[in-house]
Amino acid sequence: MQKSFTDQMGREINFDFPPKRIISIVPSQTELLFDLGLDQEIIGLTKFCIHPIEKFAERTKVGGTKKLNIDLIKDLKPDLIIGNKEENTQSDIEELAEYFPVWMSDIFTVEDAMKTIRQIGALVDREPEAAYLNHLISTGFNDLKTLALQNNIDKKVAYLIWRKPYMAAGKNTFIDDILLTNGMTNVIKQERYPEITLPQLLTLNPQLILLSSEPYPFGEKHIEEIQAAIPNTKIMLVDGEMFSWYGSRLVKAVQYFFEFQKELY
Repeated sequence: MQKSFTDQMGREINFDFPPKRIISIVPSQTELLFDLGLDQEIIGLTKFCIHPIEKFAERTKVGGTKKLNIDLIKDLKPDLIIGNKEENTQSDIEELAEYFPVWMSDIFTVEDAMKTIRQIGALVDREPEAAYLNHLISTGFNDLKTLALQNNIDKKVAYLIWRKPYMAAGKNTFIDDILLTNGMTNVIKQERYPEITLPQLLTLNPQLILLSSEPYPFGEKHIEEIQAAIPNTKIMLVDGEMFSWYGSRLVKAVQYFFEFQKELY
């Protein structure tokens, strides 16, 4: 049975429903699809789709999120490809869309993430499972907001995602929304992911600098490097997946942020 869906970029796609051969090209959405129970249907994923690791090992890798192996994807003959506007390259998506149905998400907030989970659930015939995940996420994140208010958490923070050059998560990003949920105000006012120098960061006077584990793997030595330039600011390593993965990882993120908030009192 052919069914029609509209993705989050307003593009209409048609495919035989439910899809039996799915390629997912975004790590957080791949994890979501497995958590929705699509063990048999996922035939391809990217080299960064590492969760759950035992599923990753068994599937065909179709390149990286930004550089897909188009010929390999064509050989796999998917019924449906699921991607994301920010994670994937426009030229790759446009080429794939000439041959296959490609459904794209476009996510900036936790609300957007829940909408995506609901829509992907409908897309792959797993609506009850998606609704249950959203129930857990909605309840958990409402509790986190309440907790942050109760404990008067109000921190000015910068969240670094890259080094050489340093890059930060700015406004109009999913990370910015996660910060706000947990009582943190982003000192970076530019949109998306601007470059920033340590002297510039010093003048913004954040109370806290968060160093992400991905896409750049910040470690202890980087704390020392930044602390030397910004001596009066607390610097912490954080789990980038918890701050930036917008699929079913958000269920696990609730417990992570309950513990994280305790360090901010």
